[in-house]
Amino acid sequence: MSKSFSHISRTVSVVAGAGLLAMSAYAHDAEANASKQQALVNKATFAVQSALLDSKVTDNTTRILHETKAVVICPNVTKMSLVFGGSGGRCVLLARGANNSWSDPAFYHLSAGSFGIQAGYQHSQLFFFITSQKALLNLMDHEFSFDASADAAFGNDSSSTQNTPKEVYAMQKTKGVFAGVSLGSSKLKPDSEANRAYYHQVVGPEDIVVRMQVNNKAADPLRRVVMKAFNQ
Repeated sequence: MSKSFSHISRTVSVVAGAGLLAMSAYAHDAEANASKQQALVNKATFAVQSALLDSKVTDNTTRILHETKAVVICPNVTKMSLVFGGSGGRCVLLARGANNSWSDPAFYHLSAGSFGIQAGYQHSQLFFFITSQKALLNLMDHEFSFDASADAAFGNDSSSTQNTPKEVYAMQKTKGVFAGVSLGSSKLKPDSEANRAYYHQVVGPEDIVVRMQVNNKAADPLRRVVMKAFNQ
């Protein structure tokens, strides 16, 4: 009887130990994922600061910033292949709320066949300015494809800026130079795993940027710099 009890005790201990190890591994992975998202948020903060606050912007750009309902920030878009022109990157979406406050970031993946990163450059910062509520809602919880006609409204040549109002404007900054970018075939898709890791709960883009139901204080510097750039 005592041998049986001892065997059961050892079995329970082994199972409990395995459970603790699994929980520890899960916690470690969750912390690592959250750190990965925070690194992206920090890069996005720097991108907004350098592109929209430390750099001179035109009057037309300032007008668009005031009209922006939401912004997608892709701080490090990489051109995967010079042959095929494939590009991609990780991005964050923030939306303007009441009293010109801004939401916490929702995480997205960007993929594109080719949206015209300047030849010879492999990395750039990319910004999408969403100027209508309809376009913002289209970004929620599913893959969003940019219309090929939604070309950039920014660039070194002022003639590249269209007078026709758009729902989505884009700006690319490569090696400190602002340039136009074709958005055809570009797609944005919510990163559910990143959102869950950063906010420690299952939460979708609409919960984050429209309802503003969650907050991560580590994103406050990004919210502040976005508020300063878009509310100036």
